[in-house]
This record gives sequence, structure tokens and C-alpha cells, in this order.
Amino acid sequence: MRTHTCGELRKTDLDQRVRLCGWVDTVRDHGGVIFIDLRDRYGLTQIIFDPNDSREAWDLAQSTRGEYVIQAEGVVESRPPEMANPRLATGEIEVRCDAIRLLNKSRTPPFPLDDQEAEKVAEDLRLTYRYLDLRRPRMQNNMRVRHLMSHAVRRYLDDAGFTEVETPILTKSTPEGARDYLVPSRVMPGTFYALPQAPQQYKQLLMMAGVDRYFQIARCFRDEDLRADRQPEFTQIDVEMSFITADDIYELIDGLIADVMKAAGKGDVALPIPRLTYDDAMNRYGSDKPDVRFGMELVDLSDVFQGSDFKVFRQVLDKGGVVKAVNAKGLGGVPIRVMDEWTGVAKELGLGGLAYVRVQEDGEWKSPIIKFFNEEEKALLKERLVMEPGDLVFFAADKHDTANHALGRLRLLAGEMAGVIDDDVFAFTWVTDFPLFEASEEGRLVSMHHPFTAMHPDDLQYLETEPARMRAQAYDIVVNGVELGGGSIRIHDPETQSRVFSALRLPQEEITDRFGHLIRALSYGAPPHGGIALGFDRFVMMVAGEDSIRDVIAFPKTQKAVDLMMNAPAGVDAKQLRDVHIKLDLVEE
Repeated sequence: MRTHTCGELRKTDLDQRVRLCGWVDTVRDHGGVIFIDLRDRYGLTQIIFDPNDSREAWDLAQSTRGEYVIQAEGVVESRPPEMANPRLATGEIEVRCDAIRLLNKSRTPPFPLDDQEAEKVAEDLRLTYRYLDLRRPRMQNNMRVRHLMSHAVRRYLDDAGFTEVETPILTKSTPEGARDYLVPSRVMPGTFYALPQAPQQYKQLLMMAGVDRYFQIARCFRDEDLRADRQPEFTQIDVEMSFITADDIYELIDGLIADVMKAAGKGDVALPIPRLTYDDAMNRYGSDKPDVRFGMELVDLSDVFQGSDFKVFRQVLDKGGVVKAVNAKGLGGVPIRVMDEWTGVAKELGLGGLAYVRVQEDGEWKSPIIKFFNEEEKALLKERLVMEPGDLVFFAADKHDTANHALGRLRLLAGEMAGVIDDDVFAFTWVTDFPLFEASEEGRLVSMHHPFTAMHPDDLQYLETEPARMRAQAYDIVVNGVELGGGSIRIHDPETQSRVFSALRLPQEEITDRFGHLIRALSYGAPPHGGIALGFDRFVMMVAGEDSIRDVIAFPKTQKAVDLMMNAPAGVDAKQLRDVHIKLDLVEE
């Protein structure tokens, strides 16, 4: 039907007779000559209809409207120099047409398909007519970026000796922190499949099956509250390897990220990607997913204020807490209302308040707490924090974790306010050596990742006596303050796995029910293995410069997990329910 796409023709094609197909983007009548911008996913070409060339074609062209689907045929010619459009790849040519065929009419779209205008439209309307929303150049580009990235992933991992294996979508419910989506069984009344939250156990079983190097661009499902970077169904790059150490994972994923970024047109990534331990990340950035595009690092000042006359700081230190600070360079002049907002944030994060010092342009310090500092403390503050005219220093005095989290959040606010966060930069970093365990809200010991995470060999001695000291062979890959993915080296011997279950005080019945198949597999010669999963939707979102993963998924759900286009979820008829042995008994909340 077509000889070329709407983004293909150049001056090298002059005088060729061509046939194009696409959607009518705009129609303009310039003194009796009809100009149509014809669009497909490859680009846009200007075509013209002159009644002197073909009255019949001109009549039909005049009747076309936006989003009509047409086929047009004519000869490529140069645009007059003053009419060239340098913003278009096809901007130096146009096609003078003497034939047109109407392939399909279109109703008036419910919103403009121009990128800028469409962004002003409510998202719910765009999702209801998603097939129209996807015609926009921006969305077409996002789908293309997603394709390029997935293609690069497969090519890279294939070259590295990996085998792509699909794991089941209908599986067993093994709660992993979020609610499962359940699917009733017709042939076994009263039983249910679950949609996988991740292929975690399957990929470990594949290592025990001798696959050695597995990957999958896997669909995962979680019934949880949504936000901009979450969907009930999502995609992850899932990887597992046998006979490896954490360093092998780092090297593999470093190369994968570099390849994918290059394929997406984002240039070279400096390798190796830097690494931070969990403790360093928390102490320096106040976050286990640090944004390292800018400085303003947290500084521990506990030793400076030991025995200080400032009772607020001293009392915290006497109770085993810390005093830390951040120098928000150049923000000494922020309005009081901003400081009031930041103080509110600090209180929400657990601090009693937010002490701060402004350094005036003449070098004088302004703060109600300065009168409590002696000269030695002031000198040490100036040296440690590199305080200069125009700076703003804010303090946190509290328990270690509370101080870190609060200052970590305030650091990001300060970075945004100071304009030092470059949106065009991708700063990757590894965060390693996470704690093996953490305390649940009820105070019970739980795995920070999952109970199959291996500990550092040197820390195994603390499992029964000081489990809080144990470090996991777990790692996250982070970019621009966003966790891109995470994984771990796994426990591969039954004895160690049993000791971990005992430390977690898991009932034997629960262990057998949830993990019996995996424990049994460990007893049949499981190799040392480990892996990682990267959030593919989130990765594409960041590379495409979008704020929501909904903009890089072809047919996403809303924040209420609704597909507005298909009107799902929806009710089913009584026969379908009977077939799966379900009777509805809805309870109003």
C-alpha cells in the first residue's frame, strides 16, 4: 500500500513517484492549494494537492479532516528554501500528489493529539481512549525506547551465555509483602492459583535444575496501593546465575546498564559503577537509595558536641543518639516560610524540630542556637561543614536512624531548591552489604530481603547470638535516588537455611507450606547461586524522561487499578461463578 513511510523521504528522493499512508495531522488551505501534514509512527510528511494537477484528488483532499486515514500518491519535490522546516527530518521536501484514497474516516477525537495540548487533558480521559493517546509522537517515542531497551537486554544477556526461560503465571500463593491476585481453580473446587509477585523461587529452582544462567523479562503482579511508579502488573528483568559471587553480578549488570543506555541513545556509562555500602549510604546521604548527582552530604558532629553546653544536643548524645548536619550550600537566603515547611517535614519524620544556622554574606552566623556554642565548637563546625557566606546549615539530633532519614529527605529538598540536581544526568551507584534482618512493626525479627538471602560468611557466627549484626550478601542498583533493582546471593545449603528459619521463629507448618518445595530442592545438590531483578518499567520511565510508569506502558491501569479503556475489572455472569465454585457474599464496608 505504501512505498515509503512518512518519516523516510529526503532530498535524495527528489523526482521519485511515491505512495504514502497515514493519518491526517492537519489540513490547510493556502489560496486554493491544500496542504496536508500526513503522519505515521515514523514521522510526518507535508503533501500538497493543487486542482491544476488533479481536480478529483483536490476535491477529496479538501474534504479530509484530522485523523482521517488516507493513501496519497505523487512526486517528491523540494520545498522553497523559505518554506523548509528544519525541525522536521522531512522538512526539506514535500510530495505533490495527484491521487488520494480515503481509507477510513474518523470521528472528532475527544482530546487534541498534539503533545502539548494533550498533556493538559485529564489522564483518565486519555486512558479511556488510550489507542488515541498512543498516536501522539511522545507516546510513540516512549514505546520505541521501551523496545530498544528490551532488545538490548536480550542481546546482551544472550551474548553473555544466558538462557531465557518463561516461568508460570498460574502458581502458588506465597505472600511476599503484598497481596496476591488469586485465580480460582475450576477442576479443584475451593483451591486457588496466585499470579506471581516475582519469579523468585522458580529462578532459584532453575539453578538447581542446572540451567546455570537464566533470564526473563518477566510479568509480575501485586495487589497493592498504587503510585506513579507502581502498577498492579509490571515487568522486571529477572536474572539468576550459578557458581558466582556478588562481584560477578556487579560486573554483569554494569555492562547491561551500559549497553541499554547506549541503545536508548543516552551515551556511555562510566564503568565500573561506583559502590557504597548500606552503612555509608545511610550515613552520608540518609537513604539506602542515594541521589549522588550532587553533594550536600550528611556530616556526623557527635564528637564535636560531646559534653556541650547546648543541652538539647548533649542530652541526645548521652542517650546514645547522634548529632548530624547538612550544609545546604548557597541557601542562606531562603525565606522563613520555606524553613517553616522544612521544619514541618522534619517533625513528620520524627525530629523534635529543625535547628539551623544561616551564614550571612558578611560571614556572620544567624541562629537562635549560636549563643550555646563555644568558640571551639564553632571552629570545628566551620571546618567540618566548609561553611561559607550564603550557606544554610541544618541539624538533626536524635536516634541514628531518625536523624539520617530526616536529613536525607531535607537534603533532597535543599538540592531541588538550590537547582543543583541535573535532570539530564544519570548517576548510577550500587548499594551493598545490607543488614540481613530488621525489626518488624511488632518488634519481631524479619528478613530485610527474603529468608533465602545469604549472609556474609564472617557473620554466620552471630546468627543465634547477635543477628542484628549480620550483613546480607544483598545489593541494590540505584539511579538518581531511585531503586532500579535489587538482589542477593542465596543460601544454597539446607543446614544454614534451617538455622535462618529458626532465627526468624517461623513455625514448621508455615515453612513446609510456603517453602517446602524449595527446601527439598536444596537437599539435592543445589549450586551456590545468586541474582537480581531490575524494574524494567521504572528504567524505561527514567530514560524516557517521564514522571510516571503509566506513560511507558502501552495499556496501564489507573491509580485505582482500573483499565478505563476495557472497563476492567468487571462483573461476570452467574454461570462463570458457578463453574469456579464461587458464590458472592459482598459485605459493605
